Amino acid sequence: MPVCLAAARLLAPTVCAALLLAGCASSSSSAPPPRPLAGPPGAPVSPAPVSPAPVSPAPAPRGLPGVGPETGAALTDGTLQALVVTGATRDTHTAEAVLYERAHADAPWTRVLGPWPAHNALRGWTPDHTEGDLRTPIGVFGLGDAGGLLPDPGTLLPYDQDEDFGISGEGFLGEPLEGSFDYVVAIDYNRVPGTTPLDAERPLGEERGGGVWIHVDHQGPTQACISLALDHMRELLRALDPAGLPVIVMGPEADLRR
Repeated sequence: MPVCLAAARLLAPTVCAALLLAGCASSSSSAPPPRPLAGPPGAPVSPAPVSPAPVSPAPAPRGLPGVGPETGAALTDGTLQALVVTGATRDTHTAEAVLYERAHADAPWTRVLGPWPAHNALRGWTPDHTEGDLRTPIGVFGLGDAGGLLPDPGTLLPYDQDEDFGISGEGFLGEPLEGSFDYVVAIDYNRVPGTTPLDAERPLGEERGGGVWIHVDHQGPTQACISLALDHMRELLRALDPAGLPVIVMGPEADLRR
């Protein structure tokens, strides 16, 4: 047999195999893609890459800033405005005031006024206020009635302009008290809501004190009230809306965070 013919016969299977392999590699795009080569028996199989799940933004906090669950439990679903007045400790007489609002009971609280500097009572704060203790009561109280020596600045609260809001004399630091009651908002501590801030009735008894107001600051500590600058009092009066059942949440930071 000629050598060339014999060689051709011997090479034929190899050439066919090569042609078959070449045909698979050049098949049309409708054929399935090649499968990945498997590793040696027993080798770990790398998992297919997984796209990271989209990260959702954190929900807005629903709680009143700086106020813990125990204190916040006093807020009703209808309360849409809260003036938070925070002191550093139970013995300090300076504080910070911020007015928050929310659209409805499940909406987050939004700061709308402040932070403002404020004064509270000379000896600080107490959870058990009594007449003459020179401490401001801690807690959550309604804000429903206003008044003052000056005309109504445009508040939605019932407003009693009366000459009996006139005051004179000196405060604990020798500062003049004149003008302190130009604007006031009654804090519903030991009083009858729906009456003028001048109303003297004390449902809990005279020994529990009363006449606790938010009023114009006289640059010094108070008997038991909260005081704000004159311009801030105007802003507060214009912002408070009885339809939102406004309250004041007041006390030292550690107490409010409970």
